[in-house]
Amino acid sequence: MPCMGILSRIFDPNPSAEQPDIHFGRFSGKTKTDTRYDEWDKAVEKFEAQSYCTSVCHILEYLTNEPEKNVQYDCKDETVSFQLLQGSKKITGYADQVQIRAIAKIARVAGSPEIGFMRRLLESNYQLKYGRYCLDDEGDIAIMFDSNLADASPYKVFYGLKEIALAADKHDDLLVEEFSGLSPINVGHIIPLPANLRAVKLAYIQETLQGTLHEIDHGKLNPIQYPGGITYLLLNAIYKLDFLVRPEGQTMETIERMHRFYFENSGLNNVQKNHRLIKELKLLLSRPSDKIESEMYRTTSTFSVVSTANHPKLRDIIQGEIHNMDWYFEKRHFSVALAIPGYIVGHALFSFGLPDLDKSLLLLYYQIVEHEYFRDLGFKYPYLSADGKLDQRSIMKAIAAIKDAHLDAHPFLVPNTKLLIFDHMVLFAKSYLIMISNLNLSKTP
Repeated sequence: MPCMGILSRIFDPNPSAEQPDIHFGRFSGKTKTDTRYDEWDKAVEKFEAQSYCTSVCHILEYLTNEPEKNVQYDCKDETVSFQLLQGSKKITGYADQVQIRAIAKIARVAGSPEIGFMRRLLESNYQLKYGRYCLDDEGDIAIMFDSNLADASPYKVFYGLKEIALAADKHDDLLVEEFSGLSPINVGHIIPLPANLRAVKLAYIQETLQGTLHEIDHGKLNPIQYPGGITYLLLNAIYKLDFLVRPEGQTMETIERMHRFYFENSGLNNVQKNHRLIKELKLLLSRPSDKIESEMYRTTSTFSVVSTANHPKLRDIIQGEIHNMDWYFEKRHFSVALAIPGYIVGHALFSFGLPDLDKSLLLLYYQIVEHEYFRDLGFKYPYLSADGKLDQRSIMKAIAAIKDAHLDAHPFLVPNTKLLIFDHMVLFAKSYLIMISNLNLSKTP
């Protein structure tokens, strides 16, 4: 999701200053306008009237996110050709009055297909509901969705396109890295990051991983006696890397794998889970720098990988976790105490597509707490003074700007900034999330 642009102008104390055009976080979908929802209604109406090709055109218009130009299509003479962008992959297709077919090339095969990745694709086919992996006419690995249009309701078309788009975007980098006989294909639309930004992001990944592992190994907290605190350190690290670095490929897969492993019902206790997470973190840290940097690029997406959630969901997450930091702060385990609000923010952004207001406030949290990283990226946010103290005036100004930007949608939005504590970063982090949890986003007082 592109978080900068208008947000950089909101948070910038000097609007005339140029701020870097850097995107943070996963693509979480766009808030659809009434016009877009009208397109969906038209798609359903045209399908029921057996005007199948016109129905597909309305679906494609529904999927279009301005100004990203993620969808291009051409409807004429009862046929439609189209192209969708999903991360590093391009999905092309067509429809007529008989069928719809869409295909995404995943990787180019050099020579004869290897048994290893062919077996992998065969196994992956069982996980698909609408699409299937295949070798296309040119012998490249691809994933395809097709259907008789009379059987392809707008819902089937939407979920079929979404399934192959997400699968193609996820597996292309993983297969190319694992199997030497494969090479990237159809990646001309991705935008590599400048070398200086890749270097800053790589350094941040390494510093975060090293700092987390050092705190676990040499901190005062006993990892066997207090495994919960160690878990917060680990999850906070991977979630903030996911949002702030926005990696692709194997790095992203490692983060997702750690997330899935921790929350799955495996029968393991916290100590055992932490051991596995630490092992994953060390493997990530040991990856060659050039491999990690190659996974840093900008893309455009059509489908969200996360489900949408409203403000009450964020409030429940905050209220369910925030007071777990009290004991760690009282015992002066400040790194662990600060990891808990960090976990809350990161977990919410990783798992859900939140309202724009919540995303703005959580991004501001990171801009304050991770101020050195934003400084290294080239942002000029004066939320900390030269002596490292929180700048109350600048933070209050940023919160007020966010409020003003969202008053049309939330007319009774009044952040209770009196709750904020600026004496200590840990106390500020706690008070800031409590302030967010207390927001009134209703249409009535």
